[in-house]
Amino acid sequence: MRNSKENGVDRRKFFKVAALGGLGISFAPSFMGKSIAQEVKDGKEPAKPKTNVEDALKHPRTATSMPGKYPAKVVRVNHQNAVVDNKPGKKAAAEMLEKAMLSLTGAATLKEAWLQFVKPGEKIGLKVNPVAGKSLTTSHAVTQSIIAQLEDAGIPRKDIVIWDRREFQLHETGYTKENYPGIKITGTERKDEEGSYYNKEGDLYSLEMIDKDWYYWADVDGEYDEYTLPYMVNEGKYSYFSKICTQEVDKIINVPILKNAGASITLCMKNLGYGAITNTSRLHKQLWGDTSAEVCAFPPLRDKVVLNIVDGLKGCFNGGPGANPQYIINYNTLLAGTDPVAVDRVGYDIVIKKRIEKGVQEKDSPRGRKFMEMAANLKLGEHRLEKIDLKEINLG
Repeated sequence: MRNSKENGVDRRKFFKVAALGGLGISFAPSFMGKSIAQEVKDGKEPAKPKTNVEDALKHPRTATSMPGKYPAKVVRVNHQNAVVDNKPGKKAAAEMLEKAMLSLTGAATLKEAWLQFVKPGEKIGLKVNPVAGKSLTTSHAVTQSIIAQLEDAGIPRKDIVIWDRREFQLHETGYTKENYPGIKITGTERKDEEGSYYNKEGDLYSLEMIDKDWYYWADVDGEYDEYTLPYMVNEGKYSYFSKICTQEVDKIINVPILKNAGASITLCMKNLGYGAITNTSRLHKQLWGDTSAEVCAFPPLRDKVVLNIVDGLKGCFNGGPGANPQYIINYNTLLAGTDPVAVDRVGYDIVIKKRIEKGVQEKDSPRGRKFMEMAANLKLGEHRLEKIDLKEINLG
């Protein structure tokens, strides 16, 4: 029976290397094969690999399709005491979330606000982001506040699912049954009780979690060695959607972190696009932005993600999407909206301004916003800052 240690690679070491770009899983983005800072030769972009995004557009839109109930509207709540002793505060997080929900919806009560997006009897998936480890995971202060407010709105814990791509990362960052009793914690990539990704026949357990009826096809091959394959699930030109989002949950609340990816960001769309499908390493070099936008155009995400809540209590401005301690910062903010493109656009400005302030980059680059323009063209939301209705609230 094979597992990551038997194959000569420890999972923590694997992801430490991956975060630095060695395995192409979570390195800084490149658009059309070039880094944002690199000039395009002769002023021309190379031809991009074809994808099946047109298949996504064939499916009729629904009442819950992106950009959702409040297109082009974003609420930003700031709280000067959001982080105490380097830890996001539960009281502040709950207050920030309440103000955000009431301002976004205009509802008279918090329960009414939540019931605009979810209903009792539905399975609600919370898509968190534990990729960078304990130092920069979606904070428990924010996640627990969401759960408490969902419960008050009539959603029982048994109908709430916390999920991400890699189940072990959820566990390592504190998303466990002990910390979240009564709530299902699950991931697409999983192991048996002995810590192996493979069954006795040599097949990956994760293959049971993919839905081959839903996939993102791109004309780029994924070929992986035995160390990398368990984390990609499959090779080839197909990236399959997780059954978590295609079959298990009815609605998705997206809870990313306010952080950078090179001279761009990894917020709403990146958290969804790369978190919901397999075989993603192949997509980073030539299709980083395309993947972030196009995967969100498929119904399992487009029609189910009803709310985006960006955890900006703590975040980073460089070294993301991993967690380099010297670049982690207390943004003391929370963003909320149904429009993932608009929320990403507002979050982008926050991160890029901090990068310029800290001398990481000299000025904004339109290439860093390219994926948002792609998403807007797919009718997923608003990418023009001047068209976004931003409501800002200051607390504390």
